[in-house]
Amino acid sequence: MLKIFRGISLIEGLSFLLILCVTLNIISRDFVQVLGMGHGVLFMIYIVFAFLTWHKEKWSFLTFILILLASLVPFAFIAVEVFVQKELKNSHKSEVA
Repeated sequence: MLKIFRGISLIEGLSFLLILCVTLNIISRDFVQVLGMGHGVLFMIYIVFAFLTWHKEKWSFLTFILILLASLVPFAFIAVEVFVQKELKNSHKSEVA
């Protein structure tokens, strides 16, 4: 579940950055509808998988809220990536032991 959430987090974060590129006129405004729809779908998938991962991994409520807030801040997906990497390493160590 963590690996799936990690992938979704990265893709959603990058789609958010693409939306910001449109806002900064780096990407043409002709792509707003396509990028916006794609980002919206990815955002909803992110929320669902954040909820599922929270329950499966038994994270604290504060961790869950921080994961949700990270989806609203540009570049915060990098912090989520670091957190999930640590969780993956911890789960791998516990499987070995």
